[in-house]
Amino acid sequence: HREHGLEVIQEAVNLQRKLAADRPDVFNPNLARSLHELSLCLSDLGHREHALEVIQEAVNLQRKLAADRPDVFNPDLAGSLHSLSFCLSNLGHRESALEVIQEAVNLRQKLAADRPDVFNHDLARSLHELSHSLSNLGHRERALEVNQEAVNLQQKLAADRPDVFNPDLAGSLNNLSVSLSNLGHRDRALEVIQEAVNLRRNLAADRPDVFNHNLAGSLHNLSVCLSDLGHRERALEVIQEAVNLRRKLAADRPGVFNPDLAASLHDLSLRLSDLGHRGHALEVIQEAVDLRRKLAADRPGIFNSIFASSLDELSRQLTNLGYSEQALDVLHEAAIIHGQCAAV
Repeated sequence: HREHGLEVIQEAVNLQRKLAADRPDVFNPNLARSLHELSLCLSDLGHREHALEVIQEAVNLQRKLAADRPDVFNPDLAGSLHSLSFCLSNLGHRESALEVIQEAVNLRQKLAADRPDVFNHDLARSLHELSHSLSNLGHRERALEVNQEAVNLQQKLAADRPDVFNPDLAGSLNNLSVSLSNLGHRDRALEVIQEAVNLRRNLAADRPDVFNHNLAGSLHNLSVCLSDLGHRERALEVIQEAVNLRRKLAADRPGVFNPDLAASLHDLSLRLSDLGHRGHALEVIQEAVDLRRKLAADRPGIFNSIFASSLDELSRQLTNLGYSEQALDVLHEAAIIHGQCAAV
């Protein structure tokens, strides 16, 4: 009940602001925690800019608290830095996201050195996010190292408590597969992403409302790995399953899941084209373009680049089917958007 959850945490924040205004030394810790929770709720509902503002406020409060009592407040500060990095990354601020998640990792490494049984889980999650940020900025070898470290920690945790730690382990395996694929280790990447899919199928079977989103993401990546190794028919089956899941998710929460749906539609079109289903491939890439056009209209800084890539693919497929004039128009639009991206 996400909308209701947002209303409730907003009410809590409003109350705690009033309390903290009179007695900040007593109530600022609770205010900071509620701001963190508010940011998570906003992010879940697709309100990315507001989520960023709120988590930045939480971090500012927790920095002051941790400066006076680091032993008490460093864990909360590290958690909010982790969430701040996630929000920055979602809005395309990749360099800042990397700086912030590195700070969170540094804090959590110190905490885990003293109390590994308490803080290794949090450290593994931040290592996972650090790997993602490194990969986004092209630091592929370092991303692979960090992701492997996260997986190693989470495998130990999941061995003792699989019901608690398998979700995070699956996420890090998913990222590890991407890192391996980026560096050309395709067979190993396929093994790892298959393991992630297997874990996430089990999780989604029990709680589809929570884990179908993650399962769809791993299915998408599995399709890429299969395609890279020439398993085209299987790659098509898997990406179609990812699209089916993401359609359902986007029907309920388009503001959150339309970007993922567009990405899987783009890849579904590629897989169809690979197997000679050109007419269907054209329909699907047109749907991806339509979705990404709307996303880019609202947030050009985030979505223009991938919108242009779908336009490129649409132009290519139009050419393959003999629609040369229409393909040229689309290619011209793509060139304009590529130029806008380069100018930023």
